[in-house]
Amino acid sequence: MCLAIPGRIEEIIEKDGVRMGHVNFDGILKEVCLAYVPEIAVGDYTIVHVGFALSRIDEESAQKTLATFRQTGLLEEELGAEEPAAKETL
Repeated sequence: MCLAIPGRIEEIIEKDGVRMGHVNFDGILKEVCLAYVPEIAVGDYTIVHVGFALSRIDEESAQKTLATFRQTGLLEEELGAEEPAAKETL
């Protein structure tokens, strides 16, 4: 399944001449292409599909959608959240 998921822009960077952003999806950080939303700024929420931000949305809508995804388990499924790496012991 490939859902569009809301996330919050944490940082905007340029990578190989492309506007990119670090986006926070309820604690899961991913790098996302921002080329289709030139007006988006740090702190804004966006809908992301297959690594591309598609549009800006309001925080209330984003939070409601994230809550639904969280309840159904779709958030981690869609984002491929990994277990934290085990700490090395010496």
